[in-house]
Amino acid sequence: MSAAAPRLVVGLGNPGAEYTETRHNAGFRFCERLADKLGVRFSHESRFHGFVANARDAGVWLLMPQTYMNRSGQAVGALARFYRIAPAEILVVHDELDIPPGQLRLKFGGGLGGHNGLKDTSAHLATNDYWRLRIGIGHPGDRNEVVNYVLKPARREEQGQIDEALDRALAAWPMIARGEWNAATTRLNARPAALK
Repeated sequence: MSAAAPRLVVGLGNPGAEYTETRHNAGFRFCERLADKLGVRFSHESRFHGFVANARDAGVWLLMPQTYMNRSGQAVGALARFYRIAPAEILVVHDELDIPPGQLRLKFGGGLGGHNGLKDTSAHLATNDYWRLRIGIGHPGDRNEVVNYVLKPARREEQGQIDEALDRALAAWPMIARGEWNAATTRLNARPAALK
């Protein structure tokens, strides 16, 4: 497991106003909040196929691919190659069906859980060995409903839980930024008291 601090944080989602509030855009929402916290603004960078922000003081790039979820790796790979960022220095933030709303999981490497954004990212990085912050959005209960589910906004109560999870993730950012992955994992993977 790598102890390197992240040099690139990627929020996965779909571009366009019609997707802004959907469950699938949880990664975008995290990146937007992190940019606010770090005092940086996104600008469109066509060579990186997305919105990019450079938090120089923190030594980290933020990226929101504008390629649609299934082609996210195109943007991740382009920026990582250009700035010579190793996969172990990348944190990908994404929605996760297999985790209830309000819960988080931080992990390094492992399987892709059927997430098309992760599949494409792994293909472009030629490895699964990068950090992921999984934001729980819950499962509709029927796999045939997954596409409709992720492309719709969460119910009000669930969105509140997701927002609280995003707040907890931001509170752990200083640990992540220092490469204190074990401490961040312990904090973020703990089930919040409100959900027990």
